[in-house]
Amino acid sequence: MSIVTAKGLTKDYGHLRAVDNIAFEIKKGECFGFLGPNGAGKTTVMKIIHCFMPPTSGDVRVFDMDVIESPGEIKSRIGVMPQDDNLDPDLTVFGNLIVYARYFDIPKKVSSNLAIELLEFVELKEKTDVNIRNLSGGMKRRLLLARALINNPELLILDEPTVGLDPHSRHSVWEKLNNLKSKNVTLILTTHYMEEAEKICDRVAIMDSGRIVVIDSPERLMEMHGGNLEAVYLKLTGRTLEA
Repeated sequence: MSIVTAKGLTKDYGHLRAVDNIAFEIKKGECFGFLGPNGAGKTTVMKIIHCFMPPTSGDVRVFDMDVIESPGEIKSRIGVMPQDDNLDPDLTVFGNLIVYARYFDIPKKVSSNLAIELLEFVELKEKTDVNIRNLSGGMKRRLLLARALINNPELLILDEPTVGLDPHSRHSVWEKLNNLKSKNVTLILTTHYMEEAEKICDRVAIMDSGRIVVIDSPERLMEMHGGNLEAVYLKLTGRTLEA
C-alpha cells in the first residue's frame, strides 16, 4: 500500500526551479529518506507532502488524497518534525505539547496523558516543568519529535531530525525512530548525514539540483557502487555533500 505518490512533481520559486519533474512512491511502514546537500530540493519536497505549500505542477497524493484538494484531512493524519526549532519559548516542555495538541482538537485530559507518555518515550519526563530556554539542543530535538507524535500520526515527516546534534544525541534519536518504524509508522526524512540513512532508511532517493538521481535501498546502492553512501553520492553526482 502506497502512503505517498508523486508524479511529475515540480516546484518553482520565480525563475528558480527547486524541484524538477520528480516521481517517487512511499510504502506503508517504510522509512524513506531524501538525501543530498543543502539546496538539493529535499525540504521543498517535504513541505509539499505535508501541505505547507502547493506544487507548481505535477500530482502528489498522500493517503490517496490530493495535497491541494484535501490538505486538512492529510494534516490531521501526519506529524511533522521541522528542521528549525519553532517551540514556544514562553512555555514549559509539558506546555508545548498541550498547546500543540489543541490544533488537533485533542481534549486536555487526553493530551495530558499523551504528553506524559511521549516525554517518557523521548526521555524528557524529568524536564516536564522546565522552560524551553533551559533545554540543550539535543533535548529540543527530542521534544520536537514528541510534539510531532501528539496526534498519533500514521505518517511522520522529519526534516533533518538530527541536525546539529552531538553523536550521542544523534544515536538517541535514531533509536527512537527505529522504535517507531517497528510499530509500522511510516517515516519520511531528509538528511545530509549518510550514516543516518544507512542506519534507519529502508530506501533512499539521492537528490541533486532538484532532481532524483536514483532510488534504492542503502544496502543495494553500496553493493552496486562500492563504498559507503557518501561515496555513492559522489560517484553518481560528481559532487561532495558540502558542494
